[in-house]
Amino acid sequence: MPKSVLVIGGGIAGIQAALDLGDQGVEVYLIEKSPSIGGRMAQLDKTFPTLDCSSCILTPKMVSVARHPMVRLLTYSEVVEVKGKAGDFYVKVLKKPRYVDEDKCIGCGECASKCPSKVPDEFNLGMSNRRAIYFPFPQAVPLKATIDREHCFYFTKGICRVCERFCPTRAINFEQKPETLELNVASIIVATGYELMDPRIAPTYGYGKYPNVYTSLEFERLLSSTGPTGGEIMRRSDNKHPKSIAFIQCVCSRDVKVNPNCSAFCCMASVKHAILAKEHLPEVDCTIFYMDLRAFGKGYQEFYNRAVREFRVKFIRAKPAKIEEDPETKDLIITYEDTFTGVKKSIRVEMVVLAVGVKPVYPEALSLPIGEDGYILLKNPIIEPVAADIDGVYVVGVAAGAKDIPDSVIQASSAAVKASILAEGVVHE
Repeated sequence: MPKSVLVIGGGIAGIQAALDLGDQGVEVYLIEKSPSIGGRMAQLDKTFPTLDCSSCILTPKMVSVARHPMVRLLTYSEVVEVKGKAGDFYVKVLKKPRYVDEDKCIGCGECASKCPSKVPDEFNLGMSNRRAIYFPFPQAVPLKATIDREHCFYFTKGICRVCERFCPTRAINFEQKPETLELNVASIIVATGYELMDPRIAPTYGYGKYPNVYTSLEFERLLSSTGPTGGEIMRRSDNKHPKSIAFIQCVCSRDVKVNPNCSAFCCMASVKHAILAKEHLPEVDCTIFYMDLRAFGKGYQEFYNRAVREFRVKFIRAKPAKIEEDPETKDLIITYEDTFTGVKKSIRVEMVVLAVGVKPVYPEALSLPIGEDGYILLKNPIIEPVAADIDGVYVVGVAAGAKDIPDSVIQASSAAVKASILAEGVVHE
């Protein structure tokens, strides 16, 4: 029987790799540090360039991987130690306590509805609140409650336990302890994804200072029907629909002082956001400030053309010099130099959306070499584009370099083939 494969990260790349391996008859351990799989794609409303519903694509895959007979799903878990070599890795996994018995929890939500402790919701980037006992998002897999120990009144103050009283299946277990699992696997696929850069390190744009300046992912959540506004685009300052929105590219990216890398998907993401804004609010005026428009994928140039011709989205080639706020209206004044004319100009808008750069997330237990670009170093990015510099370890998705969803899925399937060969006991010296 083939040996097992470990997949670290339960986003779209990790899910695809696990499904492909499982379909080949290889046993897979899929590790996700959050209470649910889904990753960043779960936070998206639509995907470009087709504008398909993101969760309509992702959720069936999440369910499939959770139900797959060859996949063991370990959520709310982290890899803490890795030893061994290609074909024979020994891995320690720490499974954090949910304080909820997953076998008993039926996902009814009664506990969360009664919990008195409110916490900023990470899934909605702090734009709404969740409870101390919660489900990360409505389509979470597994749909099991998790108690946030740091904000639970029982753990912080020794009072409450109201969730325990109302749980119909008696699934709450405040005595649950961390578990350490030891796994023996033939190979490891790293699909740990990315985090957004903090736009506050570029104070020019006023993020965190002016309420109507958003990141692109925050705007994505505003567009979503499961987001903090139920799918309505509304300003933080007055809960009104904006009449004009500016999208600014390359914030904390393509900047040698902060992050020299291009984030690859931001251009098309902002084009998507402008189109969706026009669909939500047909009268809204949308302007995209860009350095260079990178429409390299299949259908991307046509997507840009559609934004210009059908939706009348304006494109200005400029990197704004500063953003200031009108203290009375909370509108935003953007000062910029048009790079085609060299003329200094300004524009007033009611909302600004920053396309923020990304940085990879690393599995620290693996101690993988990091390249000069900040991403996990690959053995040979030309002829072995998914092989890490450690034999038997493969890197996919944004952990290996900024890329969009289709490229992440392609890499995941490629790594699954490589890993399955090792699982069969074939080790190339």
